[in-house]
Amino acid sequence: MASSSHRRRRRPDPNFEWRPVRGPLLAVAAVAAVALVVTLVVAFRPGDASGAAQDRAVSASSSSSVSSSEAEASAAARETASAKPSSASPKPTATARTTPTASASPATTPTRRAAAGSARTPSTTTAPAAGRIHPGASYQGVATSYDAGNGNGACSYGPTSDVMTAAMNTADYETAKACGAYVSVRAASGTAITVRITNECPAPCAVGQLDLSQQAFAKLAPLSAGRIAITWSLLSPATSDTVSIRYKTGSTQYWCGIQAIGHRNPLARLEVRTGGGWLALTRTGYNYFLSEKGTGCGGEIRLTDIYGEQLTVPALPVRPDTIQGTGVQFARH
Repeated sequence: MASSSHRRRRRPDPNFEWRPVRGPLLAVAAVAAVALVVTLVVAFRPGDASGAAQDRAVSASSSSSVSSSEAEASAAARETASAKPSSASPKPTATARTTPTASASPATTPTRRAAAGSARTPSTTTAPAAGRIHPGASYQGVATSYDAGNGNGACSYGPTSDVMTAAMNTADYETAKACGAYVSVRAASGTAITVRITNECPAPCAVGQLDLSQQAFAKLAPLSAGRIAITWSLLSPATSDTVSIRYKTGSTQYWCGIQAIGHRNPLARLEVRTGGGWLALTRTGYNYFLSEKGTGCGGEIRLTDIYGEQLTVPALPVRPDTIQGTGVQFARH
């Protein structure tokens, strides 16, 4: 039987009034005593099936009453537990997020490979890698002239017979990023020429200024003019040349400088193949990409132009100051 503490207590009737009862109470007690005696006599009579049945009925009724009381007490305990506030601070429930698993893919888009000396189809990325000089943009500035001598300059391309060259102001030169760029230069008269950037024009050259070879300047105005107003823009010209690679003097498998020559579009990045993937080398102001610890020297090279197009050059031997052909070229834009 459940303890009394688990039972619900009935609320007292506020309208109930206790009154003393005497005569009727004695009569009721007498009747109850007689009934008790009769019940005991009947209960102890042997073979009384009806008495046994009555006992079982009483027992069943009592058991049912106890079960009902226990169930009621259990329900009351649950209600009390749920209503009791917790002393602990509530904590947010962490929701697990499921991330879809994608199939593994290489970090870079593979480029079709071909034997050295043959053209290959480059892979193209979507985002251009242009610096200060953007394709399709027109820039205003002034043109001056200088004696280009044998055609060599800060871009370290070496002597050349091409006299249609120019030096780019330091800001737009952008640590040799303008090296090798083809630029269309137009004078106020409407005359236009195409020059290739092979040198840097330091201060006092201003942003937008081009220092043309004397031969190139003379096609726009007399040398005596000194300075003329111009507009210029980047070109992606037709050419039959292909890209070549040159290792800097002093290069070995432990340290090397790598230069790309003859690219149609300005070069944005040069990378070498390593055991962990492609490593971008740092570009110098004299237009070589350096591998200070020799990483990738003599291995595959990947070139990226300012349009985001990539070319992969097969491994070439480290031959200092030797121009080695690749047979590949960037697309025209």
